Amino acid sequence: MLPEIPALKRLDDEHNRHKDVYQHSLQVLEQAAELETDPDGPVPGPDFVLRFAALMHDVGKPKTRRFEAGGAVSFRHHDVVGAKLTRKRMQALRFDKESIKAVTRLVELHMRFYGYGEQEWTDSAVRRYVTDAEDQLERLHRLTRSDVTTRNRKKANRLAHAYDDLEQRIAELREREELSKIRPHLDGEQIMELLEIPPGPAVGKAYRFLLTTGWSTALWSTRRQSPS
Repeated sequence: MLPEIPALKRLDDEHNRHKDVYQHSLQVLEQAAELETDPDGPVPGPDFVLRFAALMHDVGKPKTRRFEAGGAVSFRHHDVVGAKLTRKRMQALRFDKESIKAVTRLVELHMRFYGYGEQEWTDSAVRRYVTDAEDQLERLHRLTRSDVTTRNRKKANRLAHAYDDLEQRIAELREREELSKIRPHLDGEQIMELLEIPPGPAVGKAYRFLLTTGWSTALWSTRRQSPS
């Protein structure tokens, strides 16, 4: 049913970290399952999309294997090739369109994070990561973390810290952008009028309070609807 999986056996990865890519893929599958959440979480387990993406994430490696100078092996663009192979296999097995779209998107994006670890991303690059993931971001977080199977603890910790940093930046950008949507609805004159206070430090204090609590939009909406 899945000939792409046994094809991974005896296929050394580019760092010779595993017996073969087949064993690596099984370990990623197990680790991904461990990161599923309870029913109230963002990725309730058992989650087929996450697990199948974990199993198929490296199926593009056999077709992209290249031997470099010095004996190194590379698998450039195996993420893109793997996504195409995954889509073709899922279509042949008659999976529904939504599952096919979700799994192939994860396979295609599973290597994107490694650019973050190599160089500092701009805010625009972080936004593009989120935009490209669309509604699969929470699964992508888990797939990317699961793809770390190195026995080198120093490297594993470095990658984990880098992904922690990326998730934190995503959260901070979201918060900033939510606040930016609120800011145009407030200025000092409006606050003084709404709260009936004179100019002074209290205006700035009220501004910060309303901004951080998210009440400003509601207050200004009320102000605009007021007959006065």
